[in-house]
Parts: sequence; structure tokens; C-alpha cells
Amino acid sequence: MSILFESGKINGMKLSNRFVRSATWEGMAADDGGCTPKLIDLMANLAKGGVGLIISGHAYVQKEGQAAPGQLGIYKDELISGFQNMTDAVHANGGKIVMQLSHGGFFASSKLTGQTPKAPSIVEGVVKSPRKEMTADDIQQVVIAFAEGATRAKKAGFDGVQIHSAHGYLLSQFLSPAFNQRTDEYGGDIQNRNRIHIAVLRGIRQALGDDVPVLIKMNCQDFIDNGLSIQDSLQAAKMLAAEGIDAIELSGGILISKKLSPSRLGIKSEEQEAYFQEDAKVFKSQLDVPLILVGGNRSFQVAERLVQEGVADYISMSRPFIRQPDLIKRWKSGDLSKAACVSDNMCFEPGMKGDGIYCVTAERQRNR
Repeated sequence: MSILFESGKINGMKLSNRFVRSATWEGMAADDGGCTPKLIDLMANLAKGGVGLIISGHAYVQKEGQAAPGQLGIYKDELISGFQNMTDAVHANGGKIVMQLSHGGFFASSKLTGQTPKAPSIVEGVVKSPRKEMTADDIQQVVIAFAEGATRAKKAGFDGVQIHSAHGYLLSQFLSPAFNQRTDEYGGDIQNRNRIHIAVLRGIRQALGDDVPVLIKMNCQDFIDNGLSIQDSLQAAKMLAAEGIDAIELSGGILISKKLSPSRLGIKSEEQEAYFQEDAKVFKSQLDVPLILVGGNRSFQVAERLVQEGVADYISMSRPFIRQPDLIKRWKSGDLSKAACVSDNMCFEPGMKGDGIYCVTAERQRNR
């Protein structure tokens, strides 16, 4: 049996294999961020398809932190019962699911929230619409909101939570010198820029206890001028590990960086896959916590090598599962052909139109 189908464990959460569905924006939530039948079916199909761990789409912990239409929200108690239906469906099909907790910060949508987006600092030249620099009280309210969101996720039956600090969303902005130009205790060196993460983790731990898995998704690098470097990212990760984070999912790039988009297009060879693996080697060599690697994973053989060689403990994918939610089941059956995803990023276009994400390419092929 391949090492990829060996069971794993993250803080007591037993996983059937080493495959993770990485969080994305599905564009399928209700207007208030609530769960919908479409989302329940999506998550149930991922569990049926053999994914070891499902990470939900990013869910905003404050209404002012909503970044996209149809995005999940976990900012009020009224949403809990709907998500219970989602977790029940996943568990009924033998899966595990954690909720990703998020806040858009600088990239929150004023059109959706009706509020001026708040950010660590006012950065000129990125967007034309106004932003508001967060006060110390604003930061504390965000910390509380993450803990309250985690509490709601636990009540809804999620097996754990993941803190979203990647791709330029709020917590990622605090880590990045390009976005964090504060002169108080939350700005400056990496210890200060990481301060809100430690506070968020402690708040969640206090709310959930020590036995509930708490993961984080973070950038290895921002890949923009004056962005987060791998040296600072590694230091932040070490601090989080010392505070008891249970697993780190390593990604890279932000919403405005070329690394996050063109590198995801047209992955045609194994050499183009797993484009953060060199950074993962650095992290894995200096950290003891389980490492989940996302970014361009398409082939079973590459995924197996990464785990066999100790580059990562788990392999995370998102877009391949949009086209093939049963990909892992197929691989386990012995059909090891690579994922059918052609990395054209067209899957997100219907989401912006309110139809939810799906594989446009596959749909066109079926309709020929």
C-alpha cells in the first residue's frame, strides 16, 4: 500500500489517508454566508470520493470581513444549524472536515459589507477605494471574532478549525511588510507582525480546549516587492508551533502577486507541479508539526514522492477536486493517471456570476 493511503493523525483527529482538500471560495453560500444544499452536496461528494480531510471554504468571522459573493460566514449563531447539516453529511460518508476561519481585511468588499474595509495599514497604489487603518481595539475585536467563529464551528460539528493567514487576507496582511507598516506593537519585526496570530491562536485554544485540532494556512513567501520572506515566514511558523498549532498548510503568493496566478495556469508536466516544495523542505527541516503542502499537485507519483521523502506529511489540492471529487477513490482503485484538471482557472468564473464554481472545461466537453 502506498504511503499516501496510510492513516494519519492531527491532534487526535484520525485521517484515513494523506490527502487534503484545500479551502477555496465556492461561491455557493447564501447571502448571509449560510450553508446551502449545494455546499452540503459538494462536501458529501468529497467525503464519498475518499478525501482524507476536507477544509471548508474560507468563512468570514466578522461581516465586515466578507471578501466575495457567495462566501461562507460564521459570524453569528443563526448559521450554526445549517453547518450542522454539512458536517453530518461529511461524517455520514466517513469523512473529516475542519472549517477555515477568515477575514478579508484590506481585500474585504465594501459593496457586500456596506463598510469601509479595515486593514493593518493604509497602503497606497493597490486599490482606489478607501481603507481604514485598524485601531488596537479593532484588532482585539478581530481576535475575539476568530475565537467566537471557532466556537460556532465546534457547535456545528466540525472536527477542527483552520486559521486563514495566506494569499493576502487580513492575517496574511499583518505578516507582510508590504501591507503592515504599523509602528505599534503589531508592526516592525516579525515577532510584532506575528503578534495577532499568537493572540488568535490563544483565543481559539481558550474557547475550544487543547483537544480540538487547530491548523493554520500560511504563505511561505508573498512573491511581491517588500513582501513576506521565507526567513520571516519560518520564524512566524516556529512561534506558532511553540504555541501549540497542530498543523501548517503551506501555500504562497497573494491576490495581487503573479506567483499566485500564472504559476497555477497550464501545469503540463510533473516538473511544474508542487511549486512550493523547495520552501516546504526548509520548513520541514526545522519544524516538528505536521506539514500540509498545497500548490500545483496533480500527479499521484509526485505526491507519493513528496511524502516518502519527508517534504510534507499531507498533500493538499483544491482545483483538481472541483473537476474530480472522486479523484482519491480512483487513485486508490489503481488508476493512477494524473488529475484531469488542466489548470485554466475557468472554474471560478461561474462563481462570480452566482452559479457556484464548477469545471467549465469538463462541462463544455460533455455538451459537445
